[in-house]
Amino acid sequence: MKPKILIVDDEPDALEVLGFKLREAGFAPIFAADGLKGLAAVRAERPDLVVLDLMLPELDGLEVCKFMRRDPATAGIPVLMLTAKAAEMDRVVGLELGADDYVTKPYSPRELVLRIRKLLKRTKADDATEQIRIGTLMVDVPRHVAEVEGKAVTLTATEFNLLVALAKRRGRVQSRERLLQDVWGYETAIDTRTVDTHMRRLREKIGPAADYLETIRGVGYRFKAGS
Repeated sequence: MKPKILIVDDEPDALEVLGFKLREAGFAPIFAADGLKGLAAVRAERPDLVVLDLMLPELDGLEVCKFMRRDPATAGIPVLMLTAKAAEMDRVVGLELGADDYVTKPYSPRELVLRIRKLLKRTKADDATEQIRIGTLMVDVPRHVAEVEGKAVTLTATEFNLLVALAKRRGRVQSRERLLQDVWGYETAIDTRTVDTHMRRLREKIGPAADYLETIRGVGYRFKAGS
């Protein structure tokens, strides 16, 4: 089946162009013109990824993202935000609420399709048999499940992949630039604060297991070798 991509945007021309590019690339686009319809489509269609504009009628994109992340049934769906270039605070808040990536407007439809491909690719398990157990933390890679002290933790696709990348390289410092390349798929480091924002959310969610994650000032992060 073709991956379903939900586009929530109130600009008809943008929907038409992006829909054409997505169909051309082998995706099945779904459209919603406001936040309430977008949230309803997320729940009804369970898309593989949501392209979410922040400036929406009825319910803005930040609220849609917030509702998605609160619901275990939709919490793991990747969200790619669309933001205005000047809306730095909106981007930060969006990442805090659990968006996986963002693209600034105006954007190239071709670039957006490439970012969608990368985001979908990194949400898929790369090892059908792998399970990581470190102390009170258990990560089941193919099932996309993380547990701390036997209790399941709800992580977004990017948070999960960030945890896996660090746990697999236990004891080795990972620079923010390296994590942007390996987890986000960026060839150049465009905004290392994205890593910091996701790390903060990841630590909050895994609670006591956050002690395994070290910040190496001025460099990046490390999963403690002695964990």
